Amino acid sequence: MTNHESLSAQSKVWIYQASRPFTAQELEELEHYLQQFAEKWVSHNRTLKSSAKVFHRQFIVLMVDETQAGASGCSIDSSVHFLQRLSAHFQVDLFDRMTFAYQENNEIKTAHKDTFVELFQQGLISEQTLVFDNLVATKEAFDQQWLKPLKESWHWRMVN
Repeated sequence: MTNHESLSAQSKVWIYQASRPFTAQELEELEHYLQQFAEKWVSHNRTLKSSAKVFHRQFIVLMVDETQAGASGCSIDSSVHFLQRLSAHFQVDLFDRMTFAYQENNEIKTAHKDTFVELFQQGLISEQTLVFDNLVATKEAFDQQWLKPLKESWHWRMVN
């Protein structure tokens, strides 16, 4: 496994948001599983230069530097199956794309899309509220635009 900092800026990124933060004990176990997966992740029998890491105790981020070998459909499928097993093992949902994560007082909060809209309408979140854009596709975008003001994210069209 490679440190994500050493990957190309154009490395592909997949972000899986957990339905709850992982506990300290779970994080230790999860980091071990992620390291094992990243070290053995292959595409067409070629080891991928990859990184798998947990951010903010709640986001599993996979990255593949395709300057050496590209992620194939089969390798992407293997990562999805791996995450499905993690989801079941830790009893968390990693595949709910309708729950949005945002930052409030340096704390990560989540809200289902409908609740998120209500929070905006009630003025409890604003166009400047920082949201996590889990659809960023590259390491460069992850590093620079993963956390951004609501008004600058795709979430904006949900509330506006």
